[in-house]
Amino acid sequence: MSLPVIILGGGGHALVLIDALMQLKREIIGYTDTDSGKAPVLGVPLLGSDEKILEHDPAQVMLVNGMGSIESRALRRELHDLFRARGYRFARVIHPSAVVSPHARLEDGVQILAGAVVQPECRLGAGTIVNTGARVDHECLVGAHVHIAPGSIVTGNVRIGDGAHIGAGAVLVKEVAIGARSVVGAGAVVVEDVPEDVTVAGVPARVIRHRTVK
Repeated sequence: MSLPVIILGGGGHALVLIDALMQLKREIIGYTDTDSGKAPVLGVPLLGSDEKILEHDPAQVMLVNGMGSIESRALRRELHDLFRARGYRFARVIHPSAVVSPHARLEDGVQILAGAVVQPECRLGAGTIVNTGARVDHECLVGAHVHIAPGSIVTGNVRIGDGAHIGAGAVLVKEVAIGARSVVGAGAVVVEDVPEDVTVAGVPARVIRHRTVK
């Protein structure tokens, strides 16, 4: 039997996850947020700040990371690492309409949302998001805490480093590599390798900024 879950965060990404979990008929205890005045989300109550999680036995609950925006990538990873170090586990969330090959490998906390596709021999690292309608084709190696935004197309044998963000509607052609913590702008077409810690945009994609995001 699946354990009940607690959602970290109460923003838009958490809303989508709560909806998916409801469709999966998972029991949701509540969500946490720093804003003590937030209302219930789809009827799911606010429990308080993240410290409330510590009132629950790690053997009796699982967590779902609801931090999803590009600005919160570092916080998303920090929360994952903090609670993993305290013995908590992060549940995978796979929307009922997603298509995921049984030959794909998904690590803890992976989230695959409505209409997304993950093909055979892909590996998705811990905490990675494959968002609404995104496609990850065969034999892709995707690192931890990557966000593949809605409508993105990741073609075969692509490598994406930890903490990268692939913007909405971007296309990564076959066998390119995206460096850790880099950002691919929305609608970009990546035809050659992207180094670490940069932002690329355009068709074809070019470096437009060097980043200092951790």
